[in-house]
Amino acid sequence: MTLCKNFIFIILAVSLLVLICPLQALSDDNAVNVIYQTSFASDPHWTTNNPSTDYWDPNMAMYHFSIEPSTGGYAYTTINYERGPFTFEYDVNLTRVDEGATFRFGMSGSEMDLSKAPNVLTQFTNGKNGQIMMLHLVTPGSKLLEVSSQTSNEPLAYSGPSVKYQLNTLYHVTVNYDNDRKTLNMKVNEKLSGKEIWSYYLTATESLNGMNRIYLGSKGDYGVMNIYAQGYIDNVRLTQPAAVTTSPTAGTHASFSATPSTTKQTTQQTTAASTQMSSETPASSSTYILAIGALSISVIFSARLGKKKN
Repeated sequence: MTLCKNFIFIILAVSLLVLICPLQALSDDNAVNVIYQTSFASDPHWTTNNPSTDYWDPNMAMYHFSIEPSTGGYAYTTINYERGPFTFEYDVNLTRVDEGATFRFGMSGSEMDLSKAPNVLTQFTNGKNGQIMMLHLVTPGSKLLEVSSQTSNEPLAYSGPSVKYQLNTLYHVTVNYDNDRKTLNMKVNEKLSGKEIWSYYLTATESLNGMNRIYLGSKGDYGVMNIYAQGYIDNVRLTQPAAVTTSPTAGTHASFSATPSTTKQTTQQTTAASTQMSSETPASSSTYILAIGALSISVIFSARLGKKKN
């Protein structure tokens, strides 16, 4: 009976060791380089030309914005992005979007102008088609591309059912750029339920580069004044896949990870929505714990077997 128990434990130890390699490989494959990240738990000190309406709210632990056409207002932070694939994500709660107003948030060069190259902008607008979402791209070669959540019969446009956003609802927005395929995808989920609201893509004609700022604002919007897009943003994150070396002379890139890295809950005065970020680290220490445990089991029971034989 003792020999049988020892044999079972040795089999368990070997099984744990076998599992360690794929677990470590999975951890490496999901690793990302964080270019920029803020949960607004403290003041991120973004630069703005309109501090009375674009500011960090310490009570909400979020960033408040108010975007008005024809004012050239902006708020931004610089980033160290040169080129290549990326994942840009954030949470947003829109408390007011007047007819003709648009919330714009994304990446750009120093111009921070929606019509000037290069830029990638997510937009929540209120126009003739109502409260719809949009993905806006101006390539480095100044080609303008847009797609919206309004159904269309136009070639390469979104042809699914029209999808509209709601005010006072917390959304998680994710933009993925695949440099190999030259595709840019925008996905909008309800933050609390995780339900996907809308997702679609654009195909760029060239590789994206030259974007050195994350910003929001109205530069390039020459619409009627005294209309506003207002609300709060939270949990802003920009990442790139981390290179995983497979040999001294060859390498590959890991897949995208669009999972936020911090956990935070806040309650807004204007809504009952709360912000909750899931937690994931690129590489888990559980792999090493498993290794130590497996090796310990092997050593202990091998010693017991040897002692019994002697």
